[in-house]
Amino acid sequence: MSETLSRKPVDAGDINDAITGAHAALGGRQKDDGHWVFELEADATIPSEYVLLEHYLDRIDQEKQDRIGVYLRRTQCDHGGWPLYEGGKFDLSATVKAYFALKAIGDNIDAPHMKQAREAILDRGGAARANVFTRIQLALFGEVPWRATPVMPVELMLLPRTAFFSVWNMAYWSRAVIAPMLVLGSLKPLAVNPRGIHVQELFVRPPEEVRDWIRGPYRSVWGRVFKHLDTVLRPIVPMLPRKMHQKAIKVAIAFVEERLSLGGLGAIYPAMANVVMMYRALGVPDEDPRAATAWQGIQDLLVKKDNEIYCQPCVSPVWDTALSGLAMLEAASGPHATKRDETVAALKKSAAWLRDRQILDVKGDWAINAPDLRPGGWAFQYENDYYPDVDDTAVVGMLLHRLDPEENREAIERAREWIIGMQSTNGGWGAFDINNDLELLNHIPFSDHGALLDPPTADVSARCVSFLCQLGHAEDRPVIDKALEYLRAEQEREGCWFGRWGTNYIYGTWSVLCALNIAGVSHDDAMIKRAVAWLEDVQRPDGGWGEDCASYEGGAPGVYKESLPTQTAWAVLALMAVGQRESDAVKRGMSYLVSQQDEKGEWHEEPYNAVGFPKVFYLRYHGYKQFFPLTALSRYRNLSASNTGRVEYGF
Repeated sequence: MSETLSRKPVDAGDINDAITGAHAALGGRQKDDGHWVFELEADATIPSEYVLLEHYLDRIDQEKQDRIGVYLRRTQCDHGGWPLYEGGKFDLSATVKAYFALKAIGDNIDAPHMKQAREAILDRGGAARANVFTRIQLALFGEVPWRATPVMPVELMLLPRTAFFSVWNMAYWSRAVIAPMLVLGSLKPLAVNPRGIHVQELFVRPPEEVRDWIRGPYRSVWGRVFKHLDTVLRPIVPMLPRKMHQKAIKVAIAFVEERLSLGGLGAIYPAMANVVMMYRALGVPDEDPRAATAWQGIQDLLVKKDNEIYCQPCVSPVWDTALSGLAMLEAASGPHATKRDETVAALKKSAAWLRDRQILDVKGDWAINAPDLRPGGWAFQYENDYYPDVDDTAVVGMLLHRLDPEENREAIERAREWIIGMQSTNGGWGAFDINNDLELLNHIPFSDHGALLDPPTADVSARCVSFLCQLGHAEDRPVIDKALEYLRAEQEREGCWFGRWGTNYIYGTWSVLCALNIAGVSHDDAMIKRAVAWLEDVQRPDGGWGEDCASYEGGAPGVYKESLPTQTAWAVLALMAVGQRESDAVKRGMSYLVSQQDEKGEWHEEPYNAVGFPKVFYLRYHGYKQFFPLTALSRYRNLSASNTGRVEYGF
């Protein structure tokens, strides 16, 4: 973009003032025990599901429901429905759930906002066209027959890892959600629903008259094949031996209870809610420690502020602590360091907190494909021992290494060993599993969300490369070189990289360029030059960068209607990593960041900045807009005083 806006060039004093303010603001958010945790917000779906869960159980807390209602009404859009992210298009499934929830809360269906939502739903085919998870929710309330959902017999739990439909071929989040859901599908319980809330007005045709619940658009011819298989299996499943059926239920329950902790099953809301409903369907009293633990895990996800409440999909303390720590450490580095001794002392507490949460004695689900590998990773949440992820582990490892490689030696070495052992055969890393890439599974009717798997991705792989290169063990070079080949192959034709876990191509490109730099790839490499040219091309006239979730849905990579602090920080960090610190693009990016900081030392942005499942589920990390700009500003300042002018770390 050649057009530019006039802006006062940023000078060293401006940068230092911005760093000082941001450092104080972020430091002020650190907990007494050393960790950070920020809100993690999704769309209206999770708060709506929470409302319906209370009605399913007859555990209605009207005060909570009313405050969730305030949140839901505020997030309704002009198109009448609810989007999956700020400014997004109408989403049928999210809107069906939000309407159902508001009706359950007590909203009159003739109120203007309800009438508008209902008309929008009917204009798009009605609730019968909602996605699989929404139809399962409706089936639990008796709004649709169970034949509205795909065939998913609980006997799947008995299949060995080598079987095509085995749950072990699915991603961690899929296994955690499916295991209790299969029990629900087997028992087919009906919600207590004490107020008798129903939403038949959302159907174009009465549900009992609908015959084509499972239909396209299909991703390939395999979708039609699996639809036919679903039709064939329907009359067969009820005829399976009763002993096998009961055994499968017991296996599913055992799977859940082995992994149930204070963080809930998988520490993600959909799995946690399914467990609560499963125990109720099994007749387990709410006071039973298992049911009580599952319920409390959900309560811990609620965010209460002002007159609103919403429910998070999960919490992110390990991720937030590692990223905040790296930002604080960058600000405390170099000759112009901000409160070096005080910062290091505070981060020593963070390191101790993180070391206490390293998973060293639990072989999680990842061990199915790596049985001889020692545990050594970190989970995303406070407690989720069966599901550590390599992205968190790499970032925590980089922080511990930068902070004090000797004091943290054992933790770093265990993390290194685990990450190396988690590399997939194509050279990349998935988030939670090895070689979890049986793509055909994403074509089964249940997987209309297209997110049943956890294949290697460029952003996670880049983080692993950065961590291993930062440690500098010569014997790790074959692992790194194999990963670099993977990253080279993953570059998009525009010159960017796809961001699986952050929005989107700017995030992916930042991740990869940091890795390529520390891995020693020449800044003159054609791959890097193409990426730099792309970043410069998508810079906005005001000096910032912006990208929203539409880029996951066919929108242009790296383009948005406004600049955003988070994306701008990623872009300038990417450019500085490959020798562009003195470029006009970076200087303009720095000027933008300084100009957007408020008097409290913080930044503000409303658009979502991450993704759970592209096209299905998006996230807003409330901490990103605080710690990434601080990292970028501090890096810019520190490189000016560097002897080499080269970024020496993997982040």
